[in-house]
Amino acid sequence: MTRSLQAVTYRRRSVLESSPDGRRLGLETSHGATPAGPADHPRFFAGFLTEPRIASAALLAVADVAATRYYQRQLPSSLDPVVTANGDRLRFESFSGCGGVYARLDVLAPGLDGGEVGHGTTNVDVNNPLREALSRIGGDDPLHLRVGPDELAVTTLDGPVVEKKVPLPDRWLRGFAEAQVTAAGFDLRAELPAAEAVRFLRALPRAGARGAVSGPRWVVPAGRGLRPTTRPVPGSVCLPGPERLVALQRVLRYATALRVYGPATTATGAAGTAAAWEAVLPGMRLTLTLSPDASRGFSGEGGVLDALATDEAAGDAELVSVLLAWEPRIEVADLAASAGLPAERVRAALVRLGTSGRVGYDTAEAAYFHRELPYDAGRVERHNPRLRSARALVAAGAVSLDGTLATVTAEDGHVHRVRDEAGVLSCSCVWWATYRGGRGPCKHALAVRMVRRGAGTERGTVRVDGGVR
Repeated sequence: MTRSLQAVTYRRRSVLESSPDGRRLGLETSHGATPAGPADHPRFFAGFLTEPRIASAALLAVADVAATRYYQRQLPSSLDPVVTANGDRLRFESFSGCGGVYARLDVLAPGLDGGEVGHGTTNVDVNNPLREALSRIGGDDPLHLRVGPDELAVTTLDGPVVEKKVPLPDRWLRGFAEAQVTAAGFDLRAELPAAEAVRFLRALPRAGARGAVSGPRWVVPAGRGLRPTTRPVPGSVCLPGPERLVALQRVLRYATALRVYGPATTATGAAGTAAAWEAVLPGMRLTLTLSPDASRGFSGEGGVLDALATDEAAGDAELVSVLLAWEPRIEVADLAASAGLPAERVRAALVRLGTSGRVGYDTAEAAYFHRELPYDAGRVERHNPRLRSARALVAAGAVSLDGTLATVTAEDGHVHRVRDEAGVLSCSCVWWATYRGGRGPCKHALAVRMVRRGAGTERGTVRVDGGVR
């Protein structure tokens, strides 16, 4: 697995302190992005939390996900959450070490009081002593939250510097991109009131429980709750690896509702699908998005491949990126009007921007939002094996088109047939036979799509209708 080392530096450790007028939670920031450009330690918020205990528990849930591997648990994992300030809210995001669970806490305007929310994205330090202090918050004492250095700390370098060198697997970055593409295809499938939400979540099996069912589980709305079903039926939602929802237990007592999001499900096929589980809390939302299987991270889903494979989307992404302004809710229609592009091309551009962490997707609002992560889209392309292989096939002139049928001659000489049926490509290769398109296009179908769109024709010779061009 390709990994890189990223240094995350803080002026001091994040702490929870007691004062005569309540408690003060200081979350220290690292290098980040702001409307004015890169900043070493941006300041995003200084004010009060309207629900201290709930916010503390929800923040710990996000930190739990960052520190957990739900698959291959013996391997360590520890990543600091990412925080984005969108002017009217704070978003805390994390990914599990195994890449199969994406967590996001949205602290909305009703959850914040007495301070202006800035704009930008960075990491925040959530260390073990802070976790222990947050877990002990109780009572009705006011809690002041500061995200970033205070005004006095900005001008001094006398304080201690806390540096963490974190190994980041490239699949973790790809997971951020794939999760938002996957979530964009979700709809609200069920909403449970508080009592039903508690009953359902507490009844879920724990990791390693005896008699646990292997393979994907399914639930279907029934009255005010959910009931399990052994196979997918219309309206059902996949629950892959139910033990991965354990982080919701921290906020279960405070939840006013539980919302479940997923793709449309038919009665055919038994392959698992991703789903998002959102705990509705006073003034905030905590969402866990699960990959289709506990052993399967988001990084291999292939949802971004089509957008990465088009030269058109690359140019559109550059234009759209200029129009982003840290909006908490990106309206595709408004963005299309400003960019002078059709809505579908704007969506493809947003997918491409997501590969470098520049946009995320909020299932509750069915909208993208702007953030900035310290990665580049080129890195995703370089470390995506199917994309690299497809480009190599195009460059080698291995694609021959004949109407709706295409022939791809692989590197080992094997010939694969790719058929286009109403824009859906199928292939005769083992990958397609195994996944049936459930994990994105195979390299042969991707190469055919690149040739049909004209992408990559300058990188090599392309055979069309048996001839050479």
